[in-house]
Amino acid sequence: MNIKDMINALPKGGHVRREPGAVLETVWGEKLDTNHVLEQYPRPQMQRENYDILNGYWRYAITASGKYPEEFDGLILVPFSPESPLSGVKRHLKPCEYLWYERTIDIENHVPGTCRILHFEAVDQCAMVYINGHFAGKHVGGYLPFEIDLTPWLAPGKNHLRLTVRVQDFSDTSYHSRGKQKLSPSGMYYTAQSGIWQTVWMETVPKRHISMLHLEPDYDRHQVTLIIREKNKSVSPMVRVRVYPPCIAGPDGIFHSIHQQTPIIDREFGSLKITLDIPAPKCWQPDAPYLYPAVITSGTDVVYSYFAMRSFSIEHDDHGIPRICLNHEPIFLNGVLDQGYWPDGLYTAPSDEALIYDIHKAQQLGFNMIRKHAKIECRRWYYHCDRLGMIVWQDMVNGGDHYMPAVLTYLPTLLCVPGPKKRSTPSVPERFLSRVFDRKMPGLTPNGKLEYILTGRTDPRGRHEFLRECAQTLLLLRQFPSIMTWIPFNEGWGQFDTELVTELIKSADPGRLIDSASGWFDHKTGDFKSVHNYFRKLSAVPDARAYVLSEYGGYVYQVRRHSMRSEAYGYHTFHACEEFEKAFVRLLLKDIQPLIRQGLCAAVYTQLTDIEEETNGLLTYDRRVCKISRQAAAKVKKAMQAAAKAGKIEPPIG
Repeated sequence: MNIKDMINALPKGGHVRREPGAVLETVWGEKLDTNHVLEQYPRPQMQRENYDILNGYWRYAITASGKYPEEFDGLILVPFSPESPLSGVKRHLKPCEYLWYERTIDIENHVPGTCRILHFEAVDQCAMVYINGHFAGKHVGGYLPFEIDLTPWLAPGKNHLRLTVRVQDFSDTSYHSRGKQKLSPSGMYYTAQSGIWQTVWMETVPKRHISMLHLEPDYDRHQVTLIIREKNKSVSPMVRVRVYPPCIAGPDGIFHSIHQQTPIIDREFGSLKITLDIPAPKCWQPDAPYLYPAVITSGTDVVYSYFAMRSFSIEHDDHGIPRICLNHEPIFLNGVLDQGYWPDGLYTAPSDEALIYDIHKAQQLGFNMIRKHAKIECRRWYYHCDRLGMIVWQDMVNGGDHYMPAVLTYLPTLLCVPGPKKRSTPSVPERFLSRVFDRKMPGLTPNGKLEYILTGRTDPRGRHEFLRECAQTLLLLRQFPSIMTWIPFNEGWGQFDTELVTELIKSADPGRLIDSASGWFDHKTGDFKSVHNYFRKLSAVPDARAYVLSEYGGYVYQVRRHSMRSEAYGYHTFHACEEFEKAFVRLLLKDIQPLIRQGLCAAVYTQLTDIEEETNGLLTYDRRVCKISRQAAAKVKKAMQAAAKAGKIEPPIG
């Protein structure tokens, strides 16, 4: 075990002087046109033609009370949070303060019998919405979209509405979901952001319209099942479904050319649940990510969507080793951790091209999987993964009250990561931790109460909110074919009732895999034995489930003019780019690749980009420097692609 690196990775405490962060800007932030901010349709899997993007300059104010401000402080560029440079505000919202947004909406011609729906893709954390000073709706949860029906405030013809949004964000002082945000950021925790941080938009729909759409493929039966829900339905539905030939989609969508094509399926049904046979299906996979465009018509409502034919499973190879399979073929997942932070936009990418760039760079570096860590991205990011063939492991966003880092992070790091050989009997530290976290042992954790204390889950409101947001996350993202795995808990942060949560996720989405407890505190449920290992010799430990290194690496090389702080946080520091590159290549080709035939099914390198003080990325925080040369990246990519088909690997040694 590398004790020196582990000690260096411990928090340094308040005595360390932290210099003001350098101002870093991405090329996309530098070129940002404030009159045209993130104008792409934000919901790629249920598109309509009549919509308006409401991003741009809004008035804002920050107040000490919840009363409407007497005057506003200035302009903020939506959808960038006030803490971000691109917002133009660069001011932190405190938990005791209120953030106000206001703008007018001009509707030129409202037609009776239609509805105007206002969409917020994400507002962090608690939002109250007012129309013309009247309460219109509220939403709690900083990572999930919500909508407001504007129709009750509209008269026929021209309308002028005053839209006001009041926001509170308690960040890491409450049980709400917060990810890696911290009011006092350092090390592996980053600047807290607040307010509107994803696109605000509006669409016009018929009074009777589709409110939910889901296309669920059955790869083995060559079928897809369409499920829709409608609002204001007064008569029996008649739904028309047209499915077009599969294609490799472009960044602007997959629907621009379908009107010149003949659909392979064109059917009408008097039902809101439809199963269709897909003739001679083309499957989705990283090197051929075929998507099927679909157009669904119900009454006068027309929406555009897509799906993919693919399956995820755990199956045993010829040597009895459980393997991750895509379309029943073993595949090794060479993954990279991605936390979705930007120096100029924080949670918000400056442009759609910036989102695409990160995915492309991950592919160029040899990765076929991204673990989206402690954050839900905008829906366009998942669309780009769908069309580019990038497999996704998706974290649920962690929450809970104060954690105990000594128990949740430092003690497990020191004691619990399996060594090269599996011990026949548990060690003393392992027995201690199993007693702490095994709820079945009488007298120690009745009803999980001790676990709740250690993981910050004593407040039942926080537990209920997490379960509700889990369900909402599944409904939001299950339509995206690229998502293979759900990760409800990471390193014990806010972890509770693991078996129950795993069962609920599996019952809601049986076609995907689950990493129940990424890192440690394994309840022996889910599809993976999941380990984080930064300081010990890497190994593959036999288990009845598929074995994955869900985090490893974390190598540090700080590029000074492209770093925010003088401090550098990570797990093993290099002072020359050549040394860093050699170590990275050696880690993947000499340490990871040989473990595949021993049972390793996936490995997630930490991480894709630097973030603030944490400079263990393969790209700098501003994305202007890749620390791995093209030659080294090509070498790694070629070797890891050769290893991606786990079924071709030789039998285990010994």
